This record gives sequence, structure tokens and C-alpha cells, in this order.
Amino acid sequence: MKLVLLDAKTLGELKELELLRKYGELVVYQYTTSDEVVERVSDADIIITNKVIINRQVMDHAANLKLICVAATGMNNIELDYAALKGIQVKNVKGYSTEGVAQHTFALILYILNHISLYDQFVKNKSYSGSTIFTHHAWPIHELGSMKFGIIGLGAIGEKVGEIAKAFGAEVRYYSTSGNNTNEKFKRVSLEELLKNSDIISIHAPLNETTTNLISYKELIQMKPTSILVNTGRGGIINEGDLAKIIDEERILAAALDVFEKEPLPDRSPLLFIRNHDRLIVTPHIAWAGVESRKRLIEGICRNIEEFLN
Repeated sequence: MKLVLLDAKTLGELKELELLRKYGELVVYQYTTSDEVVERVSDADIIITNKVIINRQVMDHAANLKLICVAATGMNNIELDYAALKGIQVKNVKGYSTEGVAQHTFALILYILNHISLYDQFVKNKSYSGSTIFTHHAWPIHELGSMKFGIIGLGAIGEKVGEIAKAFGAEVRYYSTSGNNTNEKFKRVSLEELLKNSDIISIHAPLNETTTNLISYKELIQMKPTSILVNTGRGGIINEGDLAKIIDEERILAAALDVFEKEPLPDRSPLLFIRNHDRLIVTPHIAWAGVESRKRLIEGICRNIEEFLN
């Protein structure tokens, strides 16, 4: 069997990648452009890809291809219908990043609520050293437990986030983007109610026809001026131009994003030209990428290959 890993760089330097060699010849590419895919997989039995697109053209030029392993949960980079037509199995890995994404979500929220950056600089620039009292109250801190916490998309990650928010003492509600979720742990509400009444809104939905551009200006304008919007789900759910506008109009307190419409974030993105830049926290799609999460991901790929071979 020949295995071709197309974008190893996205998985980082982990010794667990060596586990893949037990299934056959392993060829590893750190990064693969769209122009390089066809040639690199032409004799592959198994393709492993995180973000590289595998479409019908690629499949038609990979005569030996039997299995596509997606090093992620989302499979929108694979032309699934065509793979099924050709008898090529496609397997993803679910649940590997639940803990990591939930942790990063609260890292962003608490960073904003506790004004960590501002207080850190207050000490480091020696303002605290010149203070007449032992503390400082310039940026008010509010307790998460006193807040209404809204979740958009209550899958495994959304549910985990809800449980943590509840442990803080927050009142948790959710909006089901599919309309099919009836989780009894939390109250289900309409999107309008969630937007209008939540102090914190955290997005954990997949990107699909229902959720693309789900949060645009007309939704953002419904939020409270003291509310915080967090997206560690998928870019494209929030209209970034509208979010930049709403932040500069100071109609919400802050936003925190780990995902974007285009990744990497273009240098002309409206998010990079916000005047009130202290109201926006951004990280480079890292919520999923904790060391433990990536190890579980590789282990999941190995399980998928073993299931296929057996």
C-alpha cells in the first residue's frame, strides 16, 4: 500500500505521524498546492489530507485510490458524491478536538472579560509600581456566572462549552442551526431570542447552506451593546465586513475569532482595519490544534486505515 500525506505541516511535528508507516510506504509532503495534487497522488492507494481539495479530477488521475483519510472532522474539501460513485471510501475523525476547542473558547472569553492584556500592560509599563493602592479598577471585571450564555450549534463541542459555562454558573441557552437538536440539558430558543438576550454568544456550528452568512449586520444589530461574540466554529458563518462595521460602531462590547472566511486571513481583510482594534481578539485557527488533540487525530486516522484494511 502507498500512503500519501499531502499537508503534514498542518498537523505539526509529532512523532505519532510515524505510526502511519506500519500500513505501507508513506510519502509525506509538508504542503501541496492545487497544481501539485494530481501528480503527487497518481499512484496512491490511500490519501491523507487535512485541507487539500480532493475533487473528481484528482480521483480520476489516481487509478489505485481506495481510501481518502480526512485529517479533520469536516469533509467539505472532498467531492463526496463522486468518491462514492467511484467506490472510494472517505473517512474523517470525529471528537478529537472537543476538549481543546472548548478550552480555547473560554480562553478567549476570559481574556476579554478579565481585561488580561490591559492589566498585564498596566503592570509591565510600571503604572502599577507608581500606584498609591495595591489594586486597580480601571477596566471592570464581570463574572461569567452572572451572564446569559448563548450557543449557536449544539453538537459535541457546543454541548461541552455549555457544560463548562453552566459550571461557572451561567444561564445557558442554544439555537439549533439544523432545527433537529433537542438536547434537554439546555433551553432551546430562536436565533432572534438568543441574539437579543445573551451576554455571550459562542458559535460551534458547521459551515453549510444553512449557516453560511448566518450572522450578518441585521443579526449583529440585535445583540446587546455589552455582549461578546465568539466564533471557534467555522469562518463564513459571520459576515466579517459587517462584524468590522458593528465593532467600529461600538454596538457590541467585543468579538473573538479563531476562524475566518478565508484562511490564512487576507492582509486586506476588514478585520485588520478596525479602528476599535482592542474590541477584537483573533487567533490563527488554533483552537483544534492542542498537542493532545493532534495526537488523538493521528490515532483516529490510524483506526480508520485499520478498519478499511480489515
